[in-house]
Amino acid sequence: MNGFVDTLMLPFAFPFMQQAFIISVLIAAPMALLSCFLVLKGWSLMGDAVSHAVLPGVVIAYIIGIPFAIGAFVAGMTCVVGIGYLKENSRVKEDTIMGVVFSGMFGLGLLLYTKIRTEVHLDHILFGDMLGVTWGDIAQTGVIALFVCVAILVFRRDLLLNAFDGQHAKAIGLPVRVLHYGLLSILSLTIVAALTAVGIILAIALLIGPGAVAFLLVRRFDRMLLVSLAVALFSSFFGVYLSFFLDSAPAPTIVLLMTGLFVAAFIHTLRRSAREDAARVDAVGPLSQ
Repeated sequence: MNGFVDTLMLPFAFPFMQQAFIISVLIAAPMALLSCFLVLKGWSLMGDAVSHAVLPGVVIAYIIGIPFAIGAFVAGMTCVVGIGYLKENSRVKEDTIMGVVFSGMFGLGLLLYTKIRTEVHLDHILFGDMLGVTWGDIAQTGVIALFVCVAILVFRRDLLLNAFDGQHAKAIGLPVRVLHYGLLSILSLTIVAALTAVGIILAIALLIGPGAVAFLLVRRFDRMLLVSLAVALFSSFFGVYLSFFLDSAPAPTIVLLMTGLFVAAFIHTLRRSAREDAARVDAVGPLSQ
């Protein structure tokens, strides 16, 4: 029995695993809260766009010798502002503009990366290096995560109203432009925080997955935030835990676990709808007789 318990506790015995657990949980919280807004607003592609657009910022930051987070944030905001400007000054639809901007910036990043000699491995930028994070990375992620979570919780009602009915939000005096770009700034910050842990490619999955699961299970926004947070924390913690025994990379394991939760939530929703339909038929049956 003691041997079995020791085996279960083995992942917590290694410092690199302890750091992976901490940073995965830290990044899960802001992504879970933000994912609710992205899902409700239909901004899945925006998260994808900003995730890819930070690559040239990371490479340029390496070239000029500044922290990667600064370069990534500047590149993310450049993508966001560029999309907003093109949307307001052209007839092209927003999703088309997103595709053009983020693919162009991602291509620029790859081109710059191939032209310089760098000690930073491209796989670590694209897919993260959760098992190689330092306490400095954890501190940076923790500060960003705290700021993002506080900002979302404080302004959640204004952000929600602006997401659903921008005209009404403007009519009652809310600064809709500030809320719009504020949410996009928070999105960029969250992706910067996730860069070390899960990388560019997998950040989009963590930005959408928790909110998508919560959207299937609940119908009130405050509950959606809580369910999304629970899904993200569960997937992140046990994804890292299972990756130790499966000898797999933590980030893809987290995403696969979250995908499994989405499938389970979808099946649960189908069964719940079937039960509700059956109940309505049973209720109407006696009345029709």
